[in-house]
Amino acid sequence: MVKAIFFDIDGTLVSFNTHRIPDSARKAIETIRKKGVKVFIATGRHFSVINNLDDMEFDGYITMNGCYCLQGTDNVIFKKSIDPSDVNHFIDYLQQEREFPCLFVEENRLAYNYIDEEAKFLMTLLKQDLPQIEELDYYRDKELFQLTAFFKDSQEEEVMNLLPNCSAMRWYPTFADVIAKGVDKGVGIDQFCNYFGFSLDETMAFGDGGNDIEMLRHAGIGVAMGNAKDDVKQTADYVTDSVDNDGVLKALQHFGLI
Repeated sequence: MVKAIFFDIDGTLVSFNTHRIPDSARKAIETIRKKGVKVFIATGRHFSVINNLDDMEFDGYITMNGCYCLQGTDNVIFKKSIDPSDVNHFIDYLQQEREFPCLFVEENRLAYNYIDEEAKFLMTLLKQDLPQIEELDYYRDKELFQLTAFFKDSQEEEVMNLLPNCSAMRWYPTFADVIAKGVDKGVGIDQFCNYFGFSLDETMAFGDGGNDIEMLRHAGIGVAMGNAKDDVKQTADYVTDSVDNDGVLKALQHFGLI
């Protein structure tokens, strides 16, 4: 019996085309919550930029790819920051090599080192005003939970070799979310299993991006959206239709939850 369902936002609950939640998904989630199933968000976003879910209610939030988990909207049940030595190595690299934009994510604050067109596009994608800019040295020894860094695939190995305590994952091709190694959305699921007392077998997860792969593998049932890439679909137990073609509703109907 499924007792908890975890939803990625961008490309899963929210369409990249309309930037809205389809009415079918909204109504389906309202229905399963009324049946007593707990519903959670599992996103790479910082909580402050979860701004495209309208007035929908959720039982908790896995944010920053598992590094910061909240029961409700204000009860922090888990957090894991990046090793400060990795942050300092990353800053040294940016200062010595060709600098690229990075969104430095603190617990309650986000800022760029500088902004180019790709960085602007991310904020447009997030429907968020441009944050302020800080000098790189400001972030030395700060508690950071995520580095949203605009390095190319060809640079990833070089950059990540400097960050031995971190891992990188992508949900959009122009940037990577860098977080503490050993943390992902699946780890976030574990936090809520422990908090509420349900088992992993009683969980379901929906996702479409590279940062959803571990979550889909980890959950009792992993559902990939029809618009997901092949590597995401291959890790899932079930592939539903796309977000724009009522994929959430169809999967919940397939498993008899509606």
